[in-house]
Amino acid sequence: MDRLRVGIIGCGGIANGKHLPAVAKIPEAEMVAFCDIILSRAEAAKTKYGTKDAKVYRDYEELLADPSIDVVHVLTPNKWHAPMTIAALQAGKHVMCEKPMAKTAVEARAMVEAAKATGKLLTIGYQNRYRSDVQYLHNVCRAGELGEIYFAKAHALRRNAVPTWGVFLDAEAQGGGPLIDIGTHALDLTLWLMDNYEPKYVVGTVYRKLAENRDKALANSFGPWDPKEYTVEDSAFGFVVMKNGATVFLESSWALNTLEIGEAQTTLCGTLGGADMRNGLRINGQKYGKHFIETPQLGAGGVDFYQGESMDPNQIEARVFYDAILEGKPLVVKPEEALLVTEILEAIYESGRTGKPVFFG
Repeated sequence: MDRLRVGIIGCGGIANGKHLPAVAKIPEAEMVAFCDIILSRAEAAKTKYGTKDAKVYRDYEELLADPSIDVVHVLTPNKWHAPMTIAALQAGKHVMCEKPMAKTAVEARAMVEAAKATGKLLTIGYQNRYRSDVQYLHNVCRAGELGEIYFAKAHALRRNAVPTWGVFLDAEAQGGGPLIDIGTHALDLTLWLMDNYEPKYVVGTVYRKLAENRDKALANSFGPWDPKEYTVEDSAFGFVVMKNGATVFLESSWALNTLEIGEAQTTLCGTLGGADMRNGLRINGQKYGKHFIETPQLGAGGVDFYQGESMDPNQIEARVFYDAILEGKPLVVKPEEALLVTEILEAIYESGRTGKPVFFG
Protein backbone atom coordinates (compact mmCIF):
# COMPACT_ATOMS: atom_id res chain seq x y z
CA MET A 1 0.00 0.00 0.00
CA ASP A 2 1.52 3.32 -1.06
CA ARG A 3 -1.60 5.46 -1.08
CA LEU A 4 -4.12 5.92 1.73
CA ARG A 5 -7.73 6.97 1.24
CA VAL A 6 -8.85 9.15 4.13
CA GLY A 7 -12.29 9.92 5.57
CA ILE A 8 -12.91 12.89 7.85
CA ILE A 9 -15.70 12.74 10.45
CA GLY A 10 -16.34 16.20 11.85
CA CYS A 11 -15.47 19.24 9.73
CA GLY A 12 -15.53 21.98 12.36
CA GLY A 13 -12.83 24.07 14.03
CA ILE A 14 -10.31 21.38 15.01
CA ALA A 15 -10.58 19.81 11.56
CA ASN A 16 -9.93 23.04 9.68
CA GLY A 17 -7.44 24.43 12.16
CA LYS A 18 -5.32 21.30 12.58
CA HIS A 19 -6.06 18.02 10.81
CA LEU A 20 -7.10 18.97 7.28
CA PRO A 21 -4.09 21.25 6.60
CA ALA A 22 -1.77 18.61 8.09
CA VAL A 23 -3.16 15.67 6.09
CA ALA A 24 -3.06 17.80 2.94
CA LYS A 25 0.75 17.85 3.30
CA ILE A 26 1.01 14.05 3.38
CA PRO A 27 1.78 12.98 -0.23
CA GLU A 28 0.60 9.42 0.39
CA ALA A 29 -2.85 10.52 1.66
CA GLU A 30 -5.89 11.65 -0.26
CA MET A 31 -9.04 12.88 1.44
CA VAL A 32 -11.95 11.17 -0.30
CA ALA A 33 -14.83 11.53 2.18
CA PHE A 34 -16.12 14.22 4.53
CA CYS A 35 -18.89 13.90 7.11
CA ASP A 36 -20.59 16.50 9.29
CA ILE A 37 -24.08 16.95 10.70
CA ILE A 38 -23.93 20.42 9.13
CA LEU A 39 -23.61 19.39 5.51
CA SER A 40 -22.32 22.77 4.35
CA ARG A 41 -19.21 22.32 6.49
CA ALA A 42 -18.49 18.96 4.87
CA GLU A 43 -19.04 20.50 1.44
CA ALA A 44 -16.64 23.35 2.22
CA ALA A 45 -13.98 20.89 3.44
CA LYS A 46 -14.39 18.80 0.31
CA THR A 47 -14.00 21.86 -1.92
CA LYS A 48 -10.78 22.93 -0.20
CA TYR A 49 -9.12 19.61 0.61
CA GLY A 50 -10.88 16.75 -1.15
CA THR A 51 -10.22 14.83 -4.33
CA LYS A 52 -12.38 15.66 -7.34
CA ASP A 53 -14.63 12.69 -6.68
CA ALA A 54 -14.69 13.04 -2.88
CA LYS A 55 -18.02 12.21 -1.25
CA VAL A 56 -19.94 14.14 1.39
CA TYR A 57 -22.04 12.58 4.15
CA ARG A 58 -24.23 13.63 7.03
CA ASP A 59 -24.28 10.10 8.51
CA TYR A 60 -20.88 8.75 9.58
CA GLU A 61 -22.04 5.15 9.24
CA GLU A 62 -22.47 5.69 5.51
CA LEU A 63 -18.88 6.91 5.29
CA LEU A 64 -17.63 3.88 7.24
CA ALA A 65 -19.51 1.55 4.90
CA ASP A 66 -17.15 2.49 2.07
CA PRO A 67 -14.58 -0.36 1.97
CA SER A 68 -12.11 1.72 -0.02
CA ILE A 69 -11.45 4.09 2.90
CA ASP A 70 -8.30 3.14 4.82
CA VAL A 71 -8.04 5.85 7.48
CA VAL A 72 -10.55 7.88 9.47
CA HIS A 73 -10.02 11.03 11.54
CA VAL A 74 -12.63 11.42 14.31
CA LEU A 75 -12.89 15.17 15.00
CA THR A 76 -16.20 15.54 16.79
CA PRO A 77 -17.43 16.58 20.26
CA ASN A 78 -16.09 14.28 22.95
CA LYS A 79 -19.24 12.19 23.44
CA TRP A 80 -18.89 10.82 19.91
CA HIS A 81 -15.21 9.89 20.11
CA ALA A 82 -15.74 6.36 21.42
CA PRO A 83 -18.73 5.19 19.36
CA MET A 84 -17.36 6.59 16.11
CA THR A 85 -13.82 5.33 16.72
CA ILE A 86 -14.98 1.84 17.67
CA ALA A 87 -17.26 1.68 14.63
CA ALA A 88 -14.42 2.83 12.38
CA LEU A 89 -12.00 0.25 13.76
CA GLN A 90 -14.58 -2.50 13.35
CA ALA A 91 -15.12 -1.32 9.78
CA GLY A 92 -11.45 -1.97 9.09
CA LYS A 93 -10.13 1.60 9.29
CA HIS A 94 -7.10 2.97 11.09
CA VAL A 95 -8.16 5.85 13.35
CA MET A 96 -6.74 9.17 14.48
CA CYS A 97 -9.10 10.43 17.21
CA GLU A 98 -8.82 13.96 18.50
CA LYS A 99 -8.14 14.48 22.21
CA PRO A 100 -9.37 13.72 24.80
CA MET A 101 -9.59 10.03 24.03
CA ALA A 102 -13.17 9.76 25.28
CA LYS A 103 -15.72 11.28 27.57
CA THR A 104 -15.33 8.45 30.11
CA ALA A 105 -12.71 5.88 31.04
CA VAL A 106 -15.10 3.01 30.24
CA GLU A 107 -15.43 4.33 26.69
CA ALA A 108 -11.69 4.80 26.37
CA ARG A 109 -11.03 1.22 27.48
CA ALA A 110 -13.51 0.00 24.88
CA MET A 111 -11.56 1.91 22.22
CA VAL A 112 -8.32 0.22 23.27
CA GLU A 113 -9.98 -3.18 23.18
CA ALA A 114 -11.46 -2.50 19.75
CA ALA A 115 -8.04 -1.60 18.38
CA LYS A 116 -6.58 -4.82 19.79
CA ALA A 117 -9.43 -6.95 18.47
CA THR A 118 -9.32 -5.52 14.96
CA GLY A 119 -5.57 -5.15 14.61
CA LYS A 120 -6.02 -1.60 13.35
CA LEU A 121 -3.95 1.34 14.53
CA LEU A 122 -5.45 3.87 16.93
CA THR A 123 -3.79 7.05 18.10
CA ILE A 124 -4.98 10.20 19.89
CA GLY A 125 -4.34 13.82 18.94
CA TYR A 126 -1.76 14.93 21.50
CA GLN A 127 0.26 17.02 19.05
CA ASN A 128 2.15 18.93 21.76
CA ARG A 129 4.50 15.96 22.11
CA TYR A 130 6.00 17.00 18.78
CA ARG A 131 6.94 20.56 19.77
CA SER A 132 10.67 21.23 19.61
CA ASP A 133 10.89 22.14 23.31
CA VAL A 134 9.04 18.98 24.33
CA GLN A 135 11.18 16.79 22.07
CA TYR A 136 14.35 18.32 23.51
CA LEU A 137 13.14 17.78 27.06
CA HIS A 138 12.09 14.23 26.21
CA ASN A 139 15.67 13.52 25.10
CA VAL A 140 16.98 15.08 28.33
CA CYS A 141 14.68 12.87 30.41
CA ARG A 142 15.48 9.69 28.50
CA ALA A 143 19.20 10.35 28.89
CA GLY A 144 18.68 10.43 32.66
CA GLU A 145 19.95 13.99 33.00
CA LEU A 146 17.21 14.90 35.49
CA GLY A 147 17.66 11.68 37.46
CA GLU A 148 14.55 10.23 39.10
CA ILE A 149 11.65 12.61 38.44
CA TYR A 150 9.66 12.49 41.66
CA PHE A 151 7.65 15.74 41.51
CA ALA A 152 5.96 17.40 38.57
CA LYS A 153 3.35 20.02 37.74
CA ALA A 154 1.11 19.92 34.69
CA HIS A 155 0.04 23.46 33.75
CA ALA A 156 -3.12 24.36 31.82
CA LEU A 157 -4.16 27.76 33.14
CA ARG A 158 -6.10 30.50 31.41
CA ARG A 159 -6.97 33.68 33.27
CA ASN A 160 -10.20 34.44 31.41
CA ALA A 161 -10.37 32.61 28.08
CA VAL A 162 -13.53 30.53 28.09
CA PRO A 163 -14.32 29.08 24.64
CA THR A 164 -17.77 30.33 23.72
CA TRP A 165 -18.24 28.53 20.39
CA GLY A 166 -19.32 25.01 19.59
CA VAL A 167 -20.25 22.77 22.53
CA PHE A 168 -17.35 23.51 24.87
CA LEU A 169 -19.69 24.69 27.64
CA ASP A 170 -21.97 21.65 27.37
CA ALA A 171 -21.19 18.99 29.99
CA GLU A 172 -23.32 16.37 28.24
CA ALA A 173 -21.47 16.76 24.95
CA GLN A 174 -17.95 17.23 26.31
CA GLY A 175 -17.84 15.53 29.71
CA GLY A 176 -16.28 18.56 31.37
CA GLY A 177 -14.59 21.91 30.91
CA PRO A 178 -10.95 23.01 31.13
CA LEU A 179 -9.79 19.82 32.84
CA ILE A 180 -10.82 17.54 29.98
CA ASP A 181 -10.16 20.18 27.30
CA ILE A 182 -6.71 21.64 28.03
CA GLY A 183 -5.75 19.82 31.22
CA THR A 184 -5.58 16.65 29.14
CA HIS A 185 -2.69 18.06 27.07
CA ALA A 186 -0.67 19.12 30.12
CA LEU A 187 -1.17 15.78 31.86
CA ASP A 188 -0.27 13.82 28.73
CA LEU A 189 2.99 15.76 28.35
CA THR A 190 3.92 15.33 32.00
CA LEU A 191 3.30 11.59 32.20
CA TRP A 192 5.08 11.00 28.89
CA LEU A 193 8.16 12.95 29.94
CA MET A 194 8.22 11.18 33.30
CA ASP A 195 7.56 7.83 31.57
CA ASN A 196 5.30 6.99 34.49
CA TYR A 197 1.87 5.47 33.88
CA GLU A 198 1.15 3.81 37.22
CA PRO A 199 -0.99 6.00 39.51
CA LYS A 200 -1.77 4.91 43.05
CA TYR A 201 -4.46 7.40 44.01
CA VAL A 202 -5.90 10.76 42.97
CA VAL A 203 -7.41 13.64 44.93
CA GLY A 204 -9.24 16.36 43.02
CA THR A 205 -11.11 19.62 43.46
CA VAL A 206 -13.48 21.05 40.85
CA TYR A 207 -14.87 24.59 40.90
CA ARG A 208 -17.67 26.61 39.31
CA LYS A 209 -16.98 29.94 40.97
CA LEU A 210 -17.02 32.27 37.96
CA ALA A 211 -19.20 30.42 35.47
CA GLU A 212 -22.48 31.92 36.61
CA ASN A 213 -21.24 35.49 37.01
CA ARG A 214 -22.17 37.48 33.92
CA ASP A 215 -19.92 40.38 34.98
CA LYS A 216 -16.89 38.08 34.83
CA ALA A 217 -17.91 37.01 31.34
CA LEU A 218 -17.61 40.54 30.00
CA ALA A 219 -13.80 40.44 30.14
CA ASN A 220 -13.56 37.02 28.49
CA SER A 221 -11.05 36.80 25.63
CA PHE A 222 -13.57 35.01 23.39
CA GLY A 223 -16.53 37.20 24.25
CA PRO A 224 -19.14 36.92 27.01
CA TRP A 225 -20.72 33.58 27.76
CA ASP A 226 -24.29 32.76 28.69
CA PRO A 227 -24.32 31.42 32.27
CA LYS A 228 -27.37 29.28 31.41
CA GLU A 229 -25.31 27.41 28.80
CA TYR A 230 -22.20 27.11 31.00
CA THR A 231 -22.71 23.65 32.52
CA VAL A 232 -19.05 22.65 33.11
CA GLU A 233 -16.39 23.69 35.61
CA ASP A 234 -14.30 26.84 35.24
CA SER A 235 -11.28 25.33 37.02
CA ALA A 236 -10.13 21.98 38.37
CA PHE A 237 -7.06 20.69 40.18
CA GLY A 238 -5.66 17.23 40.75
CA PHE A 239 -3.09 15.70 43.10
CA VAL A 240 -1.82 12.39 41.75
CA VAL A 241 0.41 10.03 43.71
CA MET A 242 2.12 7.39 41.60
CA LYS A 243 2.92 3.86 42.72
CA ASN A 244 6.64 4.65 42.85
CA GLY A 245 5.97 7.59 45.20
CA ALA A 246 6.20 10.36 42.60
CA THR A 247 3.73 13.24 42.79
CA VAL A 248 2.01 15.06 39.93
CA PHE A 249 -0.03 18.23 40.47
CA LEU A 250 -2.39 19.17 37.63
CA GLU A 251 -3.85 22.67 37.41
CA SER A 252 -6.43 23.66 34.80
CA SER A 253 -8.70 26.63 34.25
CA TRP A 254 -10.57 28.63 31.66
CA ALA A 255 -11.42 31.35 34.16
CA LEU A 256 -9.27 31.94 37.23
CA ASN A 257 -8.00 35.09 38.91
CA THR A 258 -4.34 34.37 38.34
CA LEU A 259 -1.45 35.90 36.42
CA GLU A 260 0.43 32.60 36.12
CA ILE A 261 -1.11 31.55 32.83
CA GLY A 262 0.16 28.92 30.41
CA GLU A 263 -1.10 25.83 28.59
CA ALA A 264 0.41 22.50 27.62
CA GLN A 265 3.36 23.14 29.93
CA THR A 266 5.11 21.06 32.53
CA THR A 267 7.50 21.46 35.45
CA LEU A 268 9.72 18.50 36.33
CA CYS A 269 11.84 18.03 39.46
CA GLY A 270 14.35 15.20 39.59
CA THR A 271 17.21 14.03 41.76
CA LEU A 272 19.84 15.41 39.36
CA GLY A 273 18.07 18.39 37.85
CA GLY A 274 14.81 20.02 36.88
CA ALA A 275 13.03 21.70 34.01
CA ASP A 276 10.16 24.08 33.35
CA MET A 277 8.52 25.90 30.45
CA ARG A 278 7.46 29.13 32.12
CA ASN A 279 9.76 31.36 30.06
CA GLY A 280 10.70 28.99 27.31
CA LEU A 281 12.34 25.69 28.14
CA ARG A 282 14.76 25.96 31.07
CA ILE A 283 16.89 23.14 32.47
CA ASN A 284 18.27 23.68 35.98
CA GLY A 285 20.67 21.88 38.28
CA GLN A 286 23.92 22.07 40.21
CA LYS A 287 27.42 21.74 38.78
CA TYR A 288 30.85 22.34 40.31
CA GLY A 289 29.26 23.71 43.47
CA LYS A 290 27.09 26.22 41.62
CA HIS A 291 23.53 26.39 40.38
CA PHE A 292 22.99 26.59 36.64
CA ILE A 293 20.13 27.33 34.23
CA GLU A 294 20.33 26.20 30.60
CA THR A 295 18.06 27.65 27.93
CA PRO A 296 18.39 25.57 24.76
CA GLN A 297 18.29 27.46 21.46
CA LEU A 298 15.49 25.53 19.84
CA GLY A 299 14.80 27.65 16.78
CA ALA A 300 11.62 27.49 14.75
CA GLY A 301 12.25 24.37 12.66
CA GLY A 302 11.05 20.82 13.01
CA VAL A 303 12.39 18.19 15.36
CA ASP A 304 14.51 15.12 14.87
CA PHE A 305 11.74 12.94 13.50
CA TYR A 306 12.49 14.36 10.07
CA GLN A 307 15.88 16.03 9.76
CA GLY A 308 16.09 18.65 7.06
CA GLU A 309 12.33 19.19 6.87
CA SER A 310 10.54 22.03 8.64
CA MET A 311 7.25 20.78 10.07
CA ASP A 312 4.92 22.13 12.71
CA PRO A 313 3.69 19.76 15.46
CA ASN A 314 0.37 19.17 13.70
CA GLN A 315 2.09 18.04 10.52
CA ILE A 316 4.55 15.85 12.42
CA GLU A 317 1.63 14.23 14.25
CA ALA A 318 0.01 13.32 10.93
CA ARG A 319 3.31 12.18 9.40
CA VAL A 320 4.08 9.88 12.34
CA PHE A 321 0.60 8.32 12.18
CA TYR A 322 0.76 7.70 8.44
CA ASP A 323 4.30 6.32 8.67
CA ALA A 324 3.06 3.86 11.29
CA ILE A 325 0.41 2.66 8.84
CA LEU A 326 2.56 2.58 5.71
CA GLU A 327 5.93 1.54 7.10
CA GLY A 328 5.15 -0.13 10.40
CA LYS A 329 6.96 2.53 12.41
CA PRO A 330 5.92 2.77 16.09
CA LEU A 331 3.19 5.12 17.20
CA VAL A 332 4.35 7.95 19.43
CA VAL A 333 0.96 8.40 21.13
CA LYS A 334 -0.17 4.93 22.15
CA PRO A 335 -3.86 4.38 23.01
CA GLU A 336 -2.96 2.77 26.33
CA GLU A 337 -1.20 5.99 27.39
CA ALA A 338 -4.18 8.12 26.35
CA LEU A 339 -6.46 5.78 28.29
CA LEU A 340 -4.48 6.40 31.48
CA VAL A 341 -4.80 10.16 30.97
CA THR A 342 -8.58 9.77 30.69
CA GLU A 343 -8.67 7.56 33.80
CA ILE A 344 -6.84 10.18 35.85
CA LEU A 345 -9.02 13.03 34.57
CA GLU A 346 -12.13 11.03 35.46
CA ALA A 347 -10.69 10.33 38.91
CA ILE A 348 -10.18 14.07 39.50
CA TYR A 349 -13.81 14.74 38.58
CA GLU A 350 -14.98 11.88 40.79
CA SER A 351 -12.87 13.00 43.75
CA GLY A 352 -14.11 16.55 43.32
CA ARG A 353 -17.70 15.31 43.37
CA THR A 354 -17.36 12.99 46.39
CA GLY A 355 -14.64 14.72 48.38
CA LYS A 356 -12.80 11.41 48.62
CA PRO A 357 -9.60 10.07 47.03
CA VAL A 358 -9.90 7.66 44.11
CA PHE A 359 -7.62 4.63 44.33
CA PHE A 360 -6.24 2.69 41.38
CA GLY A 361 -5.71 -1.05 41.41
